[in-house]
Amino acid sequence: MSATASRPAAAAEPDTGKRPAKAALASWIGSAVEYYDFFIYGTAAALVFGKIFFPSFEPKLASIAAFATFGVAYITRPFGALVLGHIGDKFGRKKVLTFTLLLMGVSTFCIGLLPTYEQIGIAAPLLLVLMRLLQGISAAGEQAGANSMTLEHSPPHRRAFFTSFTLSGTQAGLILATLVFIPISALPEDQLLSWGWRIPFLLSAVVVAVGFWVRRTLPETPAFQKEEQKSHDKARMPVVDLFRSHAKDVLRVVFAALVSVVSTIFSVFTLSYAVNTMHIPRATMLTVLVLANVVALGAIPLWATLSDRIGRKPVFVFGALGSAALIWPYMWAISTVNLPMVFLFGLLLSGVVYSAANGVWPSFYGEMFNTRVRLSGMAIGTQIGFALGGFAPTISAAIIGEGPNGWVPVAVFTAVAATVSALAALSARETYRVPMEQLGRP
Repeated sequence: MSATASRPAAAAEPDTGKRPAKAALASWIGSAVEYYDFFIYGTAAALVFGKIFFPSFEPKLASIAAFATFGVAYITRPFGALVLGHIGDKFGRKKVLTFTLLLMGVSTFCIGLLPTYEQIGIAAPLLLVLMRLLQGISAAGEQAGANSMTLEHSPPHRRAFFTSFTLSGTQAGLILATLVFIPISALPEDQLLSWGWRIPFLLSAVVVAVGFWVRRTLPETPAFQKEEQKSHDKARMPVVDLFRSHAKDVLRVVFAALVSVVSTIFSVFTLSYAVNTMHIPRATMLTVLVLANVVALGAIPLWATLSDRIGRKPVFVFGALGSAALIWPYMWAISTVNLPMVFLFGLLLSGVVYSAANGVWPSFYGEMFNTRVRLSGMAIGTQIGFALGGFAPTISAAIIGEGPNGWVPVAVFTAVAATVSALAALSARETYRVPMEQLGRP
C-alpha cells in the first residue's frame, strides 16, 4: 500500500471499496421510504377506501373502485419511466432519486389530508386518484434509479447481492406500512374511518426526511461518470438509442415483470378477500403480511448471492414458477379459513419462493442494458410490465366467483402471469459473469 500510495488510482481505492455498501444502504433506505408511502395506499385501499371514498356503491363495486384507484398509479408509471429514464441516463442517477423521493412524500402526505366523499362528494375520489397518479410517476423512477445506482457501484462478482438491497428496502417499506396499520386497524370502525386511516399517510413526512438525508451524500456512479460524462459519448436521446439497440430486451423485461402480479395479489387482493369475504380478522392477515416480508428480508440477499454463483436465470425462473404453484394452496387456505395453512403457505409463497425472482430481477434486468440506456431500459420495461400487477387486484375482484371455489379464477390468473414471466426470463442471455463494460452488447 505504501509503495503506491502516491498514485491517484491507489489513493481512491479505500473510498471505492466502501462505495458498494454505501450505495446499497442508500438504496435500501430510500426504497424503504418510497415504498412505505406506496404500500400504505394498498393497505388502505383494501381495508378503508371503498367505505369512505365510494360509500354509495354496492360493497363489491366499492371494492373494485378502491382497487382501481390503487391501479391507476400504474397508468402514469410508463410515462414517468419515459421521462425519468431519459433524465437519469442523460444527467445522472442521483437527480432522479432525489426527485422521486420528494414527489412520493408530498403526494402521500396530501392523501392524509383529503376530505372524504361525505364531505365534498365526487371531488374526493378524484383528488385521491390525482395523488395516486403522482405516486405512480415517482415509483416509476425510484426502483430503476436505485437499481442502476447500486449495480454500477458494485464489484463484478457481487452485483446481484448489492443490487438486491433495493428490493430488501421495498420489503422493509411494506413491513413498516403494515406494522403501522396493525394498531390503526384495531380502532373502532367509526374512529378508523374518520381519522385513524390518515395517520400512516401523515407519518410519511418523517420517513421521507430520513430518506432524503441519507441519499443526499451518495456520489454519482463511476460507470455513469466515465462512460457518459468523460467519454463525450453521452446519448442525446437515450430512449431513441434504447429502442434502436435494445427493443427485444425491453420487451423481455415487460413480460418478465409480470411476476409482480404475485406481489399485488398477495399484499392487496388476498388481504381484502380474507378480511371482507372470509371474515378473517384484519390483524391476523396483516400479521401474515409482516411475517412474510420479514422472511423475505433474509431470503432476498441469499437468493441474490446464489445467483452471483450459478446465474440469474435459474434463480429467477424458480421464483416465478414456484409462485405460480404456491398461489393455489395459499388461496385455498384462505377460502377454508385454515389459519395455520394461511401462515404456512403465505410465508412460503411471499417470504421464500417469490423472493427468488424478487431478489434477482434488479441485477438481471439491469445487466441486459449498457450504461447509456440502463435506467431507461429498466424503468420503461418494468413499469409497463408492472401495470398488469397494479391492476391485478381490480381484475381479481371482477373475476372472483361465488361459493367455496370462487377463488379459482384468481389463482389461474396469477399462475398464468407468473408462468409467462418465467418463459420471458428463459429467453434472456445469462449475464452474471459479463464485465460491466460489456453488458448490453450484442
